[in-house]
Amino acid sequence: MLAYTAPVRAEIYQGVATWYGAESGLYTANGETYDADDLTCAHRTYPFDTLVRVSWRGGSVICRVNDRGPAKSTGADIDLSRGAAREIHMIDAGRVRVIIEKLGKMLE
Repeated sequence: MLAYTAPVRAEIYQGVATWYGAESGLYTANGETYDADDLTCAHRTYPFDTLVRVSWRGGSVICRVNDRGPAKSTGADIDLSRGAAREIHMIDAGRVRVIIEKLGKMLE
């Protein structure tokens, strides 16, 4: 069970999700080694270790922010790891409209 601090106010919005990084081994913006199969994501503004629920077509995944992105020029709001994208069956779609819900900061 993931433990997290609840946000002061609910942040739920519609946005665009893409997925990235089929190759593990590079470093993420927070300095950890990227694992494509972990349930992680990149967000431009949420603090590292924030948990977000991303929902698409009746499925959802909770992932942890450990990287920055996507680039504004892509028009996407969040980049999911391959593992997170696989959980909601969006690998083949590549780019989808999703519901993004900020759950709060992960507790140690």
